[in-house]
Amino acid sequence: MKKRILGYLLFFIVLTAAFLYFVFRGTDNWKTKIPVVSYVKPFSFVNQDGARVTERDLQGKVAVVEYFFTTCKGICPRMSGSLKKVYNEFKSEPDFMILAHTVEPETDSVARLKFYADSMHIDTKKWVLVTGRKDSLYNSARSSYLLDDPKNNLEKIQDQFIHTQFFALVDKKGQVRGGVYDALKEEEMKKLSKDIKDLLKETSNGFANSVFTNNPQ
Repeated sequence: MKKRILGYLLFFIVLTAAFLYFVFRGTDNWKTKIPVVSYVKPFSFVNQDGARVTERDLQGKVAVVEYFFTTCKGICPRMSGSLKKVYNEFKSEPDFMILAHTVEPETDSVARLKFYADSMHIDTKKWVLVTGRKDSLYNSARSSYLLDDPKNNLEKIQDQFIHTQFFALVDKKGQVRGGVYDALKEEEMKKLSKDIKDLLKETSNGFANSVFTNNPQ
């Protein structure tokens, strides 16, 4: 009797394994998903061409998000070098983009961002530079992308300054995935590249942002 029960159990295990194999064969559903850590809140900024950019421009895109300023002589050039490699790898992907926010809107005007973009020799449809109100830019860094500690918002906005070497990654649904990526560490840039590839393979079934669903995830 025990042998019969054991036989049935083994048969059930094999049958279940075969079923799962055929269901997930040829898909990435069996892989560990990149964790969701936040989602993109509504925003409205102006790009290097003077055009309005909102969260809707991220819909259906895998986006790398950074914060920088054009006069930076410290980590920004190294960050730009790391990001340029990512840009060169994925610039031909129709669903990929980079969204770069200035942390010095009082200095980085639309004209200055345009000059900076031209000096970088980038396609500004793929690598978008934005400016806007300082409090709005900083709020996005903290509440959407988790690139700065929200506790820093206790200071007066004119006294605040974000200077981060980290990038964030947004999926096609407007979800921030995988935490942050250190632009100064080669292994983390390799991980960013891998995660971008994985997210580009994912399908998009709507936007996680409350503007589109009224029920943010």
